[in-house]
Amino acid sequence: MKRNIGNIDRLIRIVVGMAIIAFGVYFKNWWGAVGIIPIITASIGWCPAYVPLGISTHKK
Repeated sequence: MKRNIGNIDRLIRIVVGMAIIAFGVYFKNWWGAVGIIPIITASIGWCPAYVPLGISTHKK
């Protein structure tokens, strides 16, 4: 797996993931579990949705 997520993209994914989880907890809704996905992609530095689109925010 080649990294395709840059530092700013990682930070945004972590913030968005945490916000989704917080909204899920606040509203007692299971959709908050969806917030795990951007956090996981940020932690491994690879997004499977970027591959077919040929997108990479990681500087080489």
